[in-house]
Amino acid sequence: MEIAVGTQRRAIVEAPTILCFSHLRWNFVHQRPQHILILASKANNIIYFEEPIFEVVPQAFMRSNDVSQSIRVVTPVLPVGTTQQAADAAQRRFLDTIVAATPQEGLTTWYYTPMALRFSDHILCDVCVYDCMDELSAFKDAPPELVQMERRLLERADVVFTGGQSLYEAKRSLHRSIFPFPSSIDFTHFHQARGGGADPVDQEEIPHPRVGYFGVIDERLDADLVAQTAMKMTDIQFVMVGPVVKIDPKGLPRAENLHWLGSRDYADLPRYLRHWDAGWMPFALNAATRYISPTKTPEFLAAGVPLVSTAIVDVVRTYGAEGLVEIVDADGVEAKLRSVLARPRDRLWPQVDAYLLDMSWEKTWSAMAVHIEHARSTRNILPFRRSA
Repeated sequence: MEIAVGTQRRAIVEAPTILCFSHLRWNFVHQRPQHILILASKANNIIYFEEPIFEVVPQAFMRSNDVSQSIRVVTPVLPVGTTQQAADAAQRRFLDTIVAATPQEGLTTWYYTPMALRFSDHILCDVCVYDCMDELSAFKDAPPELVQMERRLLERADVVFTGGQSLYEAKRSLHRSIFPFPSSIDFTHFHQARGGGADPVDQEEIPHPRVGYFGVIDERLDADLVAQTAMKMTDIQFVMVGPVVKIDPKGLPRAENLHWLGSRDYADLPRYLRHWDAGWMPFALNAATRYISPTKTPEFLAAGVPLVSTAIVDVVRTYGAEGLVEIVDADGVEAKLRSVLARPRDRLWPQVDAYLLDMSWEKTWSAMAVHIEHARSTRNILPFRRSA
């Protein structure tokens, strides 16, 4: 469904609304925003406002898609060549249209990108949440004003969540109400990979042993390490699943034992993982990975796949310290992978399951909701006390 500028729509149902601003497409990789907001949608209406896309169209409009009864994804569509100032103005108009048709009682604004403040800083809400899932300023092609916009958002936010412990430690002095929420796990979904099932068609002809990776393929992946490892271990097949973004796919290393399969649906990932002999996370150690807490770490483990990773701080301090993930440097990848491949796939399953037992996105959302409700009650009480 498409909504033209100025068109009014009725509210989905009379329930509190979370208005989320995100730099990530809803239909991109299924990750933290989807996990959390799908759970939040059980008691809230979700309006997921994406970054604009640019198309050859005569005028700007909103593209709207109801992905469920209580989740609406809104995408601004702007003419190619639209200036930043005009884009901000168009998005502000669209946002005003949405807010005018949304019950104001209990409105929560939820930010994944500080850049959305350029067109949303006038919106009144009960609670403003900043879920800082990554250090976006360190990513490739980050807008130069991102740091300044984040400062503004931290001043505006009532509560801040971070996507990992390291990110929390880096930002905890910047806000009075900030809490770490590292990546969690949909255990039941990935646990399917421990059972039997047919190999996906695009993978069934690839010989064993297989070492697999899944996730976004961008500047955080150490392409040189991938190339060197594939060249040294020609008897091992390396399967790489995920969309390539922000880097040129033509620049990815190529080898007969290196298979770039592209993006696959979240629902299909267990089908791939059950046929991998080991997993690896060959992340580069750079500014873009300094504060990451990869969601795929517990997902690999829940799937029963033995895992090797480069020394990402949050992985080292948690899964590495518990002996659940093998931590390597560039020189030790081959030896560690061969060691992992030589041992029984299920050797660590009891320890893994005990560690993951307390982790779930349901618990994450429940804890977040408590902090949000506390922020709401505190915000409503303080003005009353001042007036009294």
